[in-house]
Amino acid sequence: MTMTTPTPEPTDRPTMTPLTTLTCPLDAQRLMRDGQSWCCADGHRFDIARQGHVNLLPVQRKRSLDPGDSKAMVSARQRLFALGGYQPLASALARRVLALAGQASALAVLDAGCGEGFYLRQLAGAADEQQLSLTAAGLDISKHAVLAAAKQSRDAAWLVGTNAALPLEDACVDVVICAFGFPVWQEFARVLKPGGHVVLLEAGAEHLLALRRILYRELKPARGEAGVMAAEAAGFVVEGEVEHLHAGLSLTSNEQIRDLLTMTPHLYRAERDGLARAEAMTALAVELHAELRVFTREEAQGAA
Repeated sequence: MTMTTPTPEPTDRPTMTPLTTLTCPLDAQRLMRDGQSWCCADGHRFDIARQGHVNLLPVQRKRSLDPGDSKAMVSARQRLFALGGYQPLASALARRVLALAGQASALAVLDAGCGEGFYLRQLAGAADEQQLSLTAAGLDISKHAVLAAAKQSRDAAWLVGTNAALPLEDACVDVVICAFGFPVWQEFARVLKPGGHVVLLEAGAEHLLALRRILYRELKPARGEAGVMAAEAAGFVVEGEVEHLHAGLSLTSNEQIRDLLTMTPHLYRAERDGLARAEAMTALAVELHAELRVFTREEAQGAA
C-alpha cells in the first residue's frame, strides 16, 4: 500500500444551504425559526448554539448521559481523515449520490449519522463542482461530533439527534446517506420524498483486516445480507449491484495507530493482549474496504 497524503477539504465558501424542515423531538410539530432558537406551536424551544448547531435529542431518548462518539473519538477520526486514505470512499459516495440527481438542479440530503461531517462536506464540494444546489442536514447522536461538524461548516443544518426518531418532516429529503452508521429504515422511509433513495456505505469483510488480525484471535464473519433484508422489510429495493470500494491507509507512527484504535469500536471490544500488541506498534498498513449500496422505496418504484 502506498503512503497517503493529507487531502484538503472543500473550499470555505458556501457549498450547501441548511435544511429547515425540522420538527420538535417532543411532539413532532413543525419547528419555526425564532431568532436564535427553533420553536414549536406548543412552546418547546431549542436554542441554536454559538457554533450554529442545535440539540434536538431530548433526555428521554438518551441511553446514556453522553451517547455516541466521545470527544476523543471525534478528534482521532478528524486526524485520520486528514491523512487522505478515506477520500476514495467519500468520493465514491458523492459520485453515487450525484448520479441519483439526474437532470435535477437541486437536491435535499440528510446525512444520518454524520459524525464530524466529513462525508457530507465532500458531497457538498462535489455538488458545487457540478453546479447542483444542495440543501442539507447532518444529524448525529454525539454532541461532540456535531459540534466538530458545525465548527468546520455552517452551511448545513447540524443536529444532535437520533436516527430512531429523526426530527424532520415527512417526505422532506431526496436522499439519505448513512456512512458507517446505524440505519433505521422505517424512519428513512418516512422522511424521504416519493422516489427517494438511501445511499448506504458499510464496512466490508476486509475492512481494517490487518488491524483486526492483531487484535483478535478469531475474526467474526461479515454481517452478510442482514442489512439488505432489513431494508427490504421496510419497503426498500436494492438499486443495481453492490459496489466494493478499496483504499489503502499507511500509518507511520504510534500516535496514528492509537488514533485508528480510538476512532473505532475495537478499542473497547479487542482482547487485552491483542490491544497491547497494536498499541506497541509504530507502523501499520491497513486496507479500507467498504460496500456501497443504493436503496429505493418499493412503493415509489411501483407508482412510476
